[in-house]
Amino acid sequence: MTLQVGILYSRIRRDEKLLLNELRERGHEVEKIDVRKQAFDIQEAGEAFDDLDLVIDRCLATSRSLYATRFCEAYGIPVVNSNETAEVCADKVKNSLALEAAGVPTPATKVAFTKESALEAIESFGYPCVLKPVVGSWGRLMAKIDSKSAAEAILEHKATLGHYEHKVFYVQEFVDKPGRDMRVLAVDGEPIAAMARSSEHWLTNAAKGAKTEPFELDDEALELVEKASDAVGGGLLGVDLMETGDSYTVHEVNHTVEFKALNDAVDIDVPGAVVDWLEEKAQSEADTRSMEVRA
Repeated sequence: MTLQVGILYSRIRRDEKLLLNELRERGHEVEKIDVRKQAFDIQEAGEAFDDLDLVIDRCLATSRSLYATRFCEAYGIPVVNSNETAEVCADKVKNSLALEAAGVPTPATKVAFTKESALEAIESFGYPCVLKPVVGSWGRLMAKIDSKSAAEAILEHKATLGHYEHKVFYVQEFVDKPGRDMRVLAVDGEPIAAMARSSEHWLTNAAKGAKTEPFELDDEALELVEKASDAVGGGLLGVDLMETGDSYTVHEVNHTVEFKALNDAVDIDVPGAVVDWLEEKAQSEADTRSMEVRA
């Protein structure tokens, strides 16, 4: 089955190049849709969306991702990932609530809307604890808070930054992980590959220079990845875990997941496995539409 695939993007990074190369090598037709240049009509899809079997969201900006995927679904085009999944994963509060509701172990978290209540939440955890933006990636604007004076200064800065999201204070317990965390790339809860990200810094994001190496998932981790994926609606996801003694906690699920570092760290052909899944998903969607027409 030859696919007509749309790629929503604002910048073509190495991750997108890996996907594009794999799709084209298999003979699929690819329509690159730069969301910065695209106007989305509420009544009908534009020319860029004609005859697409599937759209892959690779937008960098969360706002663009959420609106663009919603429009694609309104046009009747299957999207990876769905707008529902994007809505949950793009917001750390919604992410944490979904994991907690599904019984997935996740760090203790409190959300406050004023400096005073945020400071109370911080002091209830004790020092150190972590303050995160509700929207963001690559470990940016995250703070490990070691004292009350540091907490007061950071809260004051956030309260005066202007954007309303900075006035949603997302406070989380500090998990004393063993110098690393794990990133698992999964499709509908089925892992493609996993890596450990190690650093002397408390942030172990690959984007911040963490050392990466393959990680073998045990039965507990496999179960948590599946449950975490189901909790946010499934799709092509990055599930992040931290070790807590002989167990794990899931601190985040990412919906426009990057995988170039993972592809370099493991022997698995990551973009090849992703496209395998995309082909299966497109075929399943086509079969479903065909059954609906016959009915």
